Amino acid sequence: MNYFLYLSSCDTCKRIIAELPLTQEVEMIDIKKNPITQNQLTDLYQATGSYVDLINKRAQLFKKYKIDTQNISEETSKKLMLEHYTFLKRPVLVYQNRVFIGNSKATVTEAKNWLDEH
Repeated sequence: MNYFLYLSSCDTCKRIIAELPLTQEVEMIDIKKNPITQNQLTDLYQATGSYVDLINKRAQLFKKYKIDTQNISEETSKKLMLEHYTFLKRPVLVYQNRVFIGNSKATVTEAKNWLDEH
């Protein structure tokens, strides 16, 4: 399944959506309206080998919950992402068994190139 996890209120996600040549075969999923599922998170974990790598360490709720992002565990990372959309690093593109996570210029360029080639 091809899908794009994003936050509709995030200007960075909007910019990246405009940059990427996303087709009808990519399901657009606003994680605020449709939170990440256990199955999706498991798939992302299998692709990356780490829940910590999927965490948005800049999420404001870390301060509210007084969680140290430098020492966050795999289990805590998983739990937080399932509890609240803000903890998932975004956007996430899953396309033809490739996973692109985050908004770095390198990641967006890599995703764009992959989409152009496939």
